Amino acid sequence: MKTLLLTLCALVLSTPLAMAQTNHSTMDHSTIDHSAMSAEKMEGAVHTTAVLNTLGDGTANVSHEPIPEIGWPAMTMDLAVLEDAQMIGDIAAGDAVTLMLIKGDDGMYSIAAMMAAE
Repeated sequence: MKTLLLTLCALVLSTPLAMAQTNHSTMDHSTIDHSAMSAEKMEGAVHTTAVLNTLGDGTANVSHEPIPEIGWPAMTMDLAVLEDAQMIGDIAAGDAVTLMLIKGDDGMYSIAAMMAAE
């Protein structure tokens, strides 16, 4: 019985990680120019798929998938957009996008790149 419970717990706990790897591996990051970003900025960067709800001065409201790497469930939220963020492709409210998020010195994540999903 203990073996069954341990196996079930391991399966339940590993499922989000496997899903995250699958989602991340299917994203095309080839058009994001990572060379323009410092290694310091790139450390800890995470990618996710989202729907862009609004894009304003320095902020974007997005509805994103779960981001297990940083412990975030799927949610709708405002995120800061870095001043030098890369915007790739035609992006408008309602579009599906891929986001690259970078953790700042303040511990908050901001959008470093946004790419129209294909």
